[in-house]
Amino acid sequence: MAKNRELIIAPKIPRGNIGKFLTELEKEGIKTVNVDPAVLKGLKTGLDTIHSSRDADYVILNKVAKIRGKKVGMKFRVLSNADIERILHISKEGLDFVVVEVKDWKIIPLENIIAKLHKIHTKIYAIANTPDEVRKMFSILEIGVDGVIFSTGSLGEVREALVFLGTKNFELRPAKILEIKEVGNGERVCVDTASMLGRGEGMLIGSRSNFLFLVHNESVGSSFTSPRPFRVNAGAVHCYTLSPDGTTRYLSELETGSEVLITDSHGRARRATVGRSKIESRPMLMIKAQVGNEVGGIIAQNAETIRLVRPDGHLVSVTHLRKGDTVLVHSKAATGRHFGMEVDDEYIVEK
Repeated sequence: MAKNRELIIAPKIPRGNIGKFLTELEKEGIKTVNVDPAVLKGLKTGLDTIHSSRDADYVILNKVAKIRGKKVGMKFRVLSNADIERILHISKEGLDFVVVEVKDWKIIPLENIIAKLHKIHTKIYAIANTPDEVRKMFSILEIGVDGVIFSTGSLGEVREALVFLGTKNFELRPAKILEIKEVGNGERVCVDTASMLGRGEGMLIGSRSNFLFLVHNESVGSSFTSPRPFRVNAGAVHCYTLSPDGTTRYLSELETGSEVLITDSHGRARRATVGRSKIESRPMLMIKAQVGNEVGGIIAQNAETIRLVRPDGHLVSVTHLRKGDTVLVHSKAATGRHFGMEVDDEYIVEK
């Protein structure tokens, strides 16, 4: 059974600006912050706290003790196997959680701690200072730690780290197909990932950054083609896709080692590494669709193996689409972007 893992934020931000930052963290789905509860006084927030203060919801102690109505734990610095044995021994005395800090050796010590503690009820929280460290902590032994205390003042880094939990969601809405048109040859991009993609998963692709179609992977195959469960035949070179940190990239920019978002038909996102990006000239098809007042489009290869996803989760080849059909898209109000980053309140029109 998968762990119910949590990203805990230790805000690296001036105290005078912390209120707005905490509000944004709540919007992103963060539930716990590593701050003194006194900092939250006077602020409207539903966030829990983890701290050495006994007013915190999760209290970090110097020795094992019980506090009514509180979860209690201890912080450990791990330098040797003796430290790991100490963590196991003390945890059995009744700790709800341990906060583990590892230095030069990060992977092996945490593997040993997880292996020893995962069968008891003590949760393991690790400390991270970068999104890459968050990823390592959540993937160790495929079990991962129960939580990561991530020190950051960047919402972009928070959003990037949330993808490692599989809790980053994108609202997908049914869009009505307005037009389908053959537009001659163009260069399309096949994105081969270093991950196996499942039924319902694909990439969000579109000609506009605020209107992205869910383009399915090639795990289905056909009587004429073998399945390619690592591949998304994404679209034309000019199309946008989303990166894990929330920025957009042109498909033409993707290369070996790039990271992309993989999204399923429920809007759940995870990240994947690009193993290869393959650009070739092919006959292309323009598709336009509408959600509310927003109209967006995509130019994709004109072939039966390129599939979009219907609202009921069924797949539809772009060659079988008809005007009036509905497919899943991620759509929101248009914003300006500068090198892929959103710029609020900037005037923009995309057609």
